[in-house]
Amino acid sequence: MNILIKQGRLIDPRHRVDAVQDLYVSNGKVVGIDHAPDDFMPNEVIDASGLIVCPGLVDVSARLREPGNEYKASLKSELHAAVAGGVTSLACPPDTDPVLDESGLVEMLRHRAKQLHLSNVHPLGALTRQLAGKQLTEMSELTDAGCVGFSQADEPIMDTLVLWRALQYAATFGFTVWLRPQEPYLAQGGVAHDGEVAARLGLKTIPVAAETLALATILHIVRETGAKVHLCRLSSAEGVAMVREAKQQGLHISSDVSAHHLHLTEHDIGFFDANCHLRPPLRSQRDRDALRQGLADGTIDLVCSDHAPVDDDAKLVPFGEAEAGATGLELLLPLTLKWAEEQKVALVEALARITSTPANILGIAKGHLGLNAAADICIFDPAQYWKVTAANLRSQGKNTPLNGLELAGKVRYTIVNGGIAYRS
Repeated sequence: MNILIKQGRLIDPRHRVDAVQDLYVSNGKVVGIDHAPDDFMPNEVIDASGLIVCPGLVDVSARLREPGNEYKASLKSELHAAVAGGVTSLACPPDTDPVLDESGLVEMLRHRAKQLHLSNVHPLGALTRQLAGKQLTEMSELTDAGCVGFSQADEPIMDTLVLWRALQYAATFGFTVWLRPQEPYLAQGGVAHDGEVAARLGLKTIPVAAETLALATILHIVRETGAKVHLCRLSSAEGVAMVREAKQQGLHISSDVSAHHLHLTEHDIGFFDANCHLRPPLRSQRDRDALRQGLADGTIDLVCSDHAPVDDDAKLVPFGEAEAGATGLELLLPLTLKWAEEQKVALVEALARITSTPANILGIAKGHLGLNAAADICIFDPAQYWKVTAANLRSQGKNTPLNGLELAGKVRYTIVNGGIAYRS
């Protein structure tokens, strides 16, 4: 299929392109930029005047709830949500049921996703069997099956020796380990930030120290082993400062923040809004401001959706009993644009944090629009506002703390591997 995308504002962060140009797509590849290849005859012409044409978004954390939790969401429903949000590649954590700790499970997931012809799915394999934190998985076999890294999702490794051995082994073979820093004993039973709101509402808390103590351990082991670690979902000002210092020391680390944590604080819990029960918890305004600044200055490398659809029954309970998580795939782009506008960050820099940078960290050949690149493309209207409502979300999970909010940035087309996967 040949597609001509006419007169859009082409923004390609990797190649530092920001100009109104035509883009030519053929057989799943970008075959021309501003100049048509010889004998190019389009099957479809997209008039992108007034729209932005950028690489398809790359999301490093999207739970698809399959296998094992199809009552919450399905591969099909969430990949439709992904393309509606302009996400053409995503990484899914291994906390499915069964856990992604065997190569056969990874191969089956990838095969099923490929059959849908929607977003590209790149699984993270389990770092330990059953995510139990005791026995390492066969990382080489999982890599051969298609895993792009190894993670414990939200399950901690209690035994520091196991964590040490895991990073030591990963370093030997060049695997990337994805870890969310949280000291399990300090966080045990907690559901909210240890601050004034939790104190007023009487909620069990998770102190910032739960993040910083775990970070200190991880960074020390990284320093000793030389492992390559991606730190997931930073939530505190102290955590950002520690990562900044570690990067200055040359440690091989990267980090991310969820789009929700860039905009919300503990005060958004209001009167026990269970949709604000997130993991890690929403923290203070000072923490949120540090996250926003850390993303702007490059201490934090990228933004992710941390998409976690939850069924209504799991949210229609008291805050402390509600399941943590929120839908996010369709909010990643508008929330990143909102952060960029408020922080006065150039659009090309903002888009880098949800396209080329996550692709680099995942080690996948995505996130750019150079000649012969995979034709994974997002075309969106930066000026069109839309309201976040259950009816407007494609995800099976309608749970979001942003319900009713109007956001700028509406995806008009999503092209995956040269085919139109979504149009509005």
